Amino acid sequence: MIRKDIENFKKTIPNHVHLVVATKYYDVNDLTTLLEHNISNFGENRVDSFLPKYEYFKGQNVTWHFIGHLQRNKAKKVLNKIDYLHSLDSLELAKMIDEVREKELPTFIEVSINEEENKNGVKVDQIEDFIKQVLQYKKIKLIGLMMMAVDGSNEESLHHQFAQLRLLRDELEKKFNIKLPELSMGMSHDYKIAIEEGATFIRLGHIIGE
Repeated sequence: MIRKDIENFKKTIPNHVHLVVATKYYDVNDLTTLLEHNISNFGENRVDSFLPKYEYFKGQNVTWHFIGHLQRNKAKKVLNKIDYLHSLDSLELAKMIDEVREKELPTFIEVSINEEENKNGVKVDQIEDFIKQVLQYKKIKLIGLMMMAVDGSNEESLHHQFAQLRLLRDELEKKFNIKLPELSMGMSHDYKIAIEEGATFIRLGHIIGE
């Protein structure tokens, strides 16, 4: 169920920040309710869950974001259906996008800002080489960086982690003379801090529901 005060909740999100709803928490009825409230950025993190929802809303005003780890053996099924990819984390996937995608795909590089062993993402000390390679692919439109904060972080640590991504983005823009205007960071428990530190896309799940 979608929270009853969704209209008021929407108003708490600054205009420059894109609210992406993590659809793994919701069925098509819930998503229809969100569309009725002009919330149309839907983010899925599993291919098997994405495909039936995509088919259900085909032809409707939905912008689809893939926000989870995209396995290469399933990537072909979604690459021409999504509008944004938040989780580019390997050169193999980049190569596949360039081969399979029919038009430019707005893409975030997922960064392992904290270098956690169990998290996906490009490590900070490898990001420059990674971007060098990715910039050669014509079907990838790099628009920014994405990250996930360490589970259980306190407020001070969250500020530090999100600020690290912003500063890394600023460095990369200068180094490569490119624009990376977007930062995809912040989820239900930490999105307010992420916005303070420069997030332009937030990925919200359970907070959208009751």
